[in-house]
Amino acid sequence: MRAVRKIHAEPSVKRLPSYLSIVKQIHENGGVFISGALIAEAAGVEPIQVRKDLSLTGVMGKPKKGYAAADVISAIERFLGWNSMREAVLAGAGNLGSAIMGHKDFKAHGLTIVAAFDKDGKVTGKKIHGVEVFHINTAREKIRELGVKTAILTTPPQEAQKVAAVLSESGIEAIWNFTNVILKAPKHIAVRNEDLSSGYALLCVMAHSGRNAAKTPDDAGAGEKAKNGGQGL
Repeated sequence: MRAVRKIHAEPSVKRLPSYLSIVKQIHENGGVFISGALIAEAAGVEPIQVRKDLSLTGVMGKPKKGYAAADVISAIERFLGWNSMREAVLAGAGNLGSAIMGHKDFKAHGLTIVAAFDKDGKVTGKKIHGVEVFHINTAREKIRELGVKTAILTTPPQEAQKVAAVLSESGIEAIWNFTNVILKAPKHIAVRNEDLSSGYALLCVMAHSGRNAAKTPDDAGAGEKAKNGGQGL
């Protein structure tokens, strides 16, 4: 089993893109300074959490003024590495892969998909959202030619491990895995698993908890009566 590469303060890092989006919107509307409390309210967290998270980036607020919006944007983008362009390839040009190639926000965050790979003759040799799709058999040669170090994996689960091995052998150093397969990869390769079914599972639990919390004592009593043939306890 491959050891998991842990990220320092991972929950904080996950919140930074949300803060960035909030501050950018305010800055674009003419805001010069923004308080941690306002960011917290928009992000649904406590102000102290915002201050703690932003401290990772080195940005400092000013008493009675808050944070300079431009400084926050610059600090977060620099910390995340979004102030410089990173090229990536995508393996698996199906529905999910096509959607990711068409996601414009990636370029805004410094990520450009320069090539895609698939084995389906219906898509190879064509362009999807401006990205040329090559046959997976050419991946090793093409990736080395491009000098790309990051890959996005969106293949069917049964193909994931085999394609991941090809990516590893091609010089890829980081794999963003959108399949539900736990990949086996060399220790020097960073793997980030983005299992969409896990997110859906959390949503279902949240929705179920919300429905239960919305029930009144009268509702609960009615349920008990129903279970007891309409009689009380």
